Amino acid sequence: MTDLTIESIGARGDGLASGAGGPVYVPYTVPGDRVRVRLGAKRGEGRSADLLEVLSPGPNRIAPVCRHFGTCGGCALQHLAEEPYQDWNREQVTTALGRRGFSDVEVRPVVPTPPGSRRRADLALLLRRDGRAVVGYHERASHHIVDIAECPVLDPALVAILAPLRALSVKVLKPGKRASAIATVTDAGVDLLLDLGRNLDLAAREALADFAETTDLARLSVRDSDAGFIDPVARRRPATHRFAGVAVEPPPGGFLQASPAAEAALSAVATEATAGAARILDLFSGCGTFTFPLADKAAVHAVDGDKDLIAALQSAADKAMRNTVTTEVRDLFRRPYLAEELNRFDAVLFDPPRAGAKAQAVQLAASAVPVVVGVSCNPATFARDARMLADGGYRLTDVTPIDQFLWSPHVELVGVFRR
Repeated sequence: MTDLTIESIGARGDGLASGAGGPVYVPYTVPGDRVRVRLGAKRGEGRSADLLEVLSPGPNRIAPVCRHFGTCGGCALQHLAEEPYQDWNREQVTTALGRRGFSDVEVRPVVPTPPGSRRRADLALLLRRDGRAVVGYHERASHHIVDIAECPVLDPALVAILAPLRALSVKVLKPGKRASAIATVTDAGVDLLLDLGRNLDLAAREALADFAETTDLARLSVRDSDAGFIDPVARRRPATHRFAGVAVEPPPGGFLQASPAAEAALSAVATEATAGAARILDLFSGCGTFTFPLADKAAVHAVDGDKDLIAALQSAADKAMRNTVTTEVRDLFRRPYLAEELNRFDAVLFDPPRAGAKAQAVQLAASAVPVVVGVSCNPATFARDARMLADGGYRLTDVTPIDQFLWSPHVELVGVFRR
């Protein structure tokens, strides 16, 4: 056992202390904490550690709001007071940008999102060999599932299905077997996609249909592990989301911004930055999160590699008679839009996965597009791509961090580039 004083918080949300052999990473601690730890495995240039006891708390330590905090791996920072927590979120962005030479870029204050507003949950299910069902999240760095009774991050509609999911697991899982669920709050209720790791027999299909009815789901689908397709077990109501008033029904498990408040903040920045543009290219468009807000004042061409998301977007545009919206299925990692293609547009928005859009950034840097808006859930890959654009002559004018992933080590951001 070793006693340490926590000096700062690292990029993963762990407290950092100085040890004899380098930094020591202690989860669930805050600066100023005097702690007793058990040193663990090597981690980078230092070592990880398990927190055994807080000997004396730091000035910004607060009581966590969830009984599962410290066991459940979903949250890392519930124990940190609001102001230093948001300062830390902003620091993740400024640090990533600074490493790529953007130390003079304006990083705006963090846009917060409220508790109880996350509309999507990726849940783990297990039927134990003793017959007890477990539904929740994995422990930190573990395959063990924490059976959660509450989650202050989630929309209450998602918390409400946890107990019914346990009862369902007893009916559709075999002892010792695991499954997963993606639950999303839609305008019509909860949309549930299950991956049971098995094909459905008649008894399982009947149990699922009854579950959809008794829990008043909008839609329930099951991923067929062998055939690789999604089985629509019950579609009781269209599982739609509205973007700028247009109702879109994404495919089961389709990508959405995790929080409506964050989505609104991102759209506001994008709309303001592209004001006056007549033709906008929406890259990695998903099912239209930004397409439809931007299409209120411009012609928008939406591009994504997922054909099902594009089909949902196009169907919604057709039903809403948005003839200024066009779509294209294209793998932007293998076939990025080339500079000469980009030059047909007055503005470009790109919102890639966590890995970023390196190939697309190369082409953007070589283009003459006046305005580029970048959205990212990974400050490090955003900063890498931003460096390419800056080296090509763009100026990163401002970046807005958004606390979309409440109390986690992750932060969303949106940046604006201009020539």
